Amino acid sequence: MKRIIGLLALCGWLAMPAVAVSAPPRKAPVPQVAEPLGLVRVALTTTLGTIVLELDGKHAPITTANFLRYVDQKRLDGTVFYRTMRLDFGGPGPQGLIQGGTQYDPKRILKPIAHEPTNLTGILHKAGTISMARWAPGTATCDFSILVSDMPALDANPGGRGDTAGYAAFGHVVEGMDVVQKIHASPVSATKGEGAMRGQMIEAPVRILAARRAKMPPPVAPAPAAAEPQLR
Repeated sequence: MKRIIGLLALCGWLAMPAVAVSAPPRKAPVPQVAEPLGLVRVALTTTLGTIVLELDGKHAPITTANFLRYVDQKRLDGTVFYRTMRLDFGGPGPQGLIQGGTQYDPKRILKPIAHEPTNLTGILHKAGTISMARWAPGTATCDFSILVSDMPALDANPGGRGDTAGYAAFGHVVEGMDVVQKIHASPVSATKGEGAMRGQMIEAPVRILAARRAKMPPPVAPAPAAAEPQLR
């Protein structure tokens, strides 16, 4: 199975989840490193329900800060989940990912950001992970994927060939994986999309009604230490 995944990655097929539908803007990526933000939650309210994400601003500060700019400026309101990739290997249950975002709409996108690879952030492509879409490293704006299953082929692979930078994972779903799975199961068009994306475009894209910051749960208090036994 690892050989199959590796071969697909080399052929560029598994790299396609992070490629948006339209041509990328030709702007230089933002090079500055954002200040660590800690953990931040964002709620995506869709026509099929709400997905709550927990973004890791400590380990992926650039990508997290970028996503929050789109949220705070309401640039994701009215965008859609437009793609579902369904894999027929990898294990039991649904396999693959969903993709949504701005689709490089010039009225919505901000400047591209510097790439944060998984070998530096330590955030891997597991089920429920949110990851930035991109063309070449440093072209990401705000198209993103949410994984339905583990997809290690999307992690950085410094020892590989070609584009080995992988994709920038920066958080995970904490509520609403059932909504992610509903989107993943949406009917697809037989004609929309080009190349490997043909047959993966959702027939009736799922609308993102609003994207807003959400409250973090209160920290869990540590359990009291057990009393030391007393000698009598």
